[in-house]
Amino acid sequence: MASSRDRQRKLARAKLDRQLARRAAAARRRRQIQAGVGAVVVLALIVVGSAWALGAFDSDPKKNTAAEDVCLWTPQDATANTNLKDVGTPETTGLPTEGTRAMTVTTNQGAPITAQLDLASAPCAAASIAHLAGKSFYDNTKCHEITAEGALRCGDPSGTGLGGPAYSFYDENIPTAPSPSPSASPAPGQPPTYPKGTVAMIANPPGANGSQFLIFFKDFTTADPKYSVIGRVTGGLDVVEKIGALPTVDNGTGAKVKPKTDVLIQSLTVGAPATAATPSPSASGAPASSPSAG
Repeated sequence: MASSRDRQRKLARAKLDRQLARRAAAARRRRQIQAGVGAVVVLALIVVGSAWALGAFDSDPKKNTAAEDVCLWTPQDATANTNLKDVGTPETTGLPTEGTRAMTVTTNQGAPITAQLDLASAPCAAASIAHLAGKSFYDNTKCHEITAEGALRCGDPSGTGLGGPAYSFYDENIPTAPSPSPSASPAPGQPPTYPKGTVAMIANPPGANGSQFLIFFKDFTTADPKYSVIGRVTGGLDVVEKIGALPTVDNGTGAKVKPKTDVLIQSLTVGAPATAATPSPSASGAPASSPSAG
């Protein structure tokens, strides 16, 4: 009798062991499945997160065009340089990069001087001048220098050469240096680096352009170009030449470059962008000069 009960207990124990083993195996399978699902979910989250960070789910993805983030305006300390004038900064996006903009400079020396600003080669200079013109920055300021290179220097309200807005921007369209001839002079037949009628920025210090610009009233060639070409005169070049012929006096630093007669910019305006335009000066060579553009 005892033997029969022992067998029953053994059979029951064996059955229980099998049940426990099956339950343990099932539990292991569940854990493996859960672990696999968890790994897949984590991987999916990583992929989705990376795609989101890269903008895959933007409802209106931005186009990578030249008109976005065209210019960088570097702040300048107007407290350290009291010749600077804070009038805000131009936009950095959506700036036109094709065609031209008409600039009109009205002085006390005769008919208005008109120029085309080149938006393709110097979009930041054009944007800056247009911004400043909209703030009347240039109005009632003097062209304080007739340079030795043969240009009229304007755009500094302080008249010191140190003035400008409370921001600066980099050079854009510096001409290439002419190829030297055996005599170390420019090779014959090469166009001037800055033909008469060229409009260019003048930076102080070099590479930090602000508001000051040059209008060349005669051809100028140099082995070390450093002025960004931004456009060309289209009318009133005879007025620029007349100003260039004015006698000069000491500007207070020992340089005899200040016009003896004040050259006052009464107003400076910039028109809307125009896509159909006559080609303007480029860094590889500006248009041939003419005796007079107006």
